[in-house]
Amino acid sequence: MVTKLKKRIIVEGDENKEHLGLVHVVTGDGKGKTTSSLGLAVRALGSNLKVYMVQFLKSGTTGEIFTIQKHLPGMNIMQFGVDAVKERQENLDAFRDKGSKFVFNPDEEEKGAAIMGFEHAKKIIKSGEYDLVILDEINVVLDKGIIPIKEVLGLMENHGNVELYFTGRDAPQEIIDKADYVSVVKGIKHPWQRGIKARKGIEF
Repeated sequence: MVTKLKKRIIVEGDENKEHLGLVHVVTGDGKGKTTSSLGLAVRALGSNLKVYMVQFLKSGTTGEIFTIQKHLPGMNIMQFGVDAVKERQENLDAFRDKGSKFVFNPDEEEKGAAIMGFEHAKKIIKSGEYDLVILDEINVVLDKGIIPIKEVLGLMENHGNVELYFTGRDAPQEIIDKADYVSVVKGIKHPWQRGIKARKGIEF
């Protein structure tokens, strides 16, 4: 229910970057978790904040990769799905258009890449060069047991003034309890249920 206002309310904002450093968790089975993180990234860039996105379990071309690479100089993105890591190691163009197919690899195959991604994320956060760091699908990595929850809880304890944003379904309760913002995206309807394929520019 929307609050009905009877008089003017003024809410004071805080422009001090030193007061950054809270943790956001967006989880649930509905569409929009990664999308919401990109929305916050755009807002942050508009306020001259620097943004870094680490994508776990993802390998492939999506609209956000091209937008970030070509049009958002204050933001970087790095995928740590096993296929993306393999392409970088083989000096292939990781961001070339590979068509409209998605591969979901077994957890065991993704483990090394995910661990590498988490180590990379820790270095990015520790560097102090970025104001907002998005760990896309980290909740799924934790739920699968690929990275110990205590490792991420430790990061949540010690990340300075870097704002953190965790996405992915099935966020562990320990992460939810520790976070400052928690949103659950509930899936009610999805075109996939009617056999409609993922559409370029909307789902990827």
